[in-house]
Amino acid sequence: MVLLSLTASHRELDLDALERLSMGSASVGRTVVGTCRPVVGAVVISTCNRFELYLDVDAPLDGTTVGHATRHVAELVAGESGVTTQAAVDSFTVRTGPEVTEHLFAVAAGLDSMVVGEREIAGQVKRSLAVAREQETTSKTLELLFQTASRTSKRVGTHTELGAAGRSVVSLALDLAEGEVPRWDGARAVLIGTGSYAGASVAALRARGCADIRVYSQSGRAAQFAGSHGVDAVADLVDALADADVVVSCSGARGRGPHPGTAQPHDRPAPEASLGHVLDTAAVVRARERAADRAGDEPEPRALVVLDLALHRDVDPRVADVEGVLLYDLASLKAHAPAVARDVVGHARSIVDDAARAFEETRLGREADAAVITLLDEAEARVRTEADAAVALLAAERASAGAPGPTPDDVDDITRGIRRRIHADLHPRIVEARAAARARAKAQEAAVIEGAESITRRAEAAHRPAS
Repeated sequence: MVLLSLTASHRELDLDALERLSMGSASVGRTVVGTCRPVVGAVVISTCNRFELYLDVDAPLDGTTVGHATRHVAELVAGESGVTTQAAVDSFTVRTGPEVTEHLFAVAAGLDSMVVGEREIAGQVKRSLAVAREQETTSKTLELLFQTASRTSKRVGTHTELGAAGRSVVSLALDLAEGEVPRWDGARAVLIGTGSYAGASVAALRARGCADIRVYSQSGRAAQFAGSHGVDAVADLVDALADADVVVSCSGARGRGPHPGTAQPHDRPAPEASLGHVLDTAAVVRARERAADRAGDEPEPRALVVLDLALHRDVDPRVADVEGVLLYDLASLKAHAPAVARDVVGHARSIVDDAARAFEETRLGREADAAVITLLDEAEARVRTEADAAVALLAAERASAGAPGPTPDDVDDITRGIRRRIHADLHPRIVEARAAARARAKAQEAAVIEGAESITRRAEAAHRPAS
């Protein structure tokens, strides 16, 4: 088994390109496992600032095989998202072996996030594994990889200052809104959507003292969410906006993939790419008009701050042109993301690196264990053969002397002595086999990594302008 990952995030792509690439991401893992025979497992992480596929491949990989696998997966992603195959290939960073482990552990710990140290990604990594289980696309290796990544994230949160900082995309968004809204204990907030960010938004708003929180959902889940979180559900979004000071939109409805099994032509965007915005300009204009009517003799209604936390843009960008409305999207948050002290990041990085090394040693150890088990099986076969011969000889000797044959205790004593001798002779071979298996596994992974790096170098050279 070899680990392979194809990753794209805010570090390599602008958010518009990332949005296009991850359209239809909900079905990609199932499609890869169902159509690519060597891939026995797949887990997909799709968040507001990354789209990553982690694959468990049951085949020996070299540079050429990695290239073919990458191309095949890119074709599937292109088919789901509507981008060209070459655009998908160019968008992904390909990793294999230990690099997959190191990257995932860093992602889960928040070290690769737009807001470094944010804790929401830890829950998203766990949910990605849960989705893979529901879709039956995970594998034993991916289970162990993702569970270890979650434990590593928890260790970083417990043992470093990143965990105490309370960093998150939601908290950064509310920081940006803070100067434009009244005191939080008198502010009125509306949530659009009931996904993972909605729960985090409720907690963050309450931590700041906001008690008037309402939720709206196109999918009809507002009442259920409101009941479980102690907020109010609303059915009329425009009316709710007219009274609001801050809106947090995090439904991601425009990025949901097509229904499983729905084929889409590869030369045009999938249907979800053309879905309208959850919050459009007309709705905001009507809301501002109602707010002005309710303001009466006041010179103008209070400003409305809209925070769009969805990668696939819940909110029409033209909302920013409406008078009295301030719109912050993920690009705005990325520009305002605070820096983190180098020593804090270094401490977290050392925890991640140690965990990644330990995971790889365990994984390589399993490769070595297979070789050791083969030797032990061979040794046990020798024990049985020699014990049978020794017992038969003893029986013949006793028969010739007119004595009873060997007892069960005699047989046990003979077998135990032979096993002790053979295992003593076997010990040096076990040590040698374990070392050879580890060396073989490391050499194979080194070859795969070199092949993947050569593919990257060729791709970069092909796109480099001629001098």
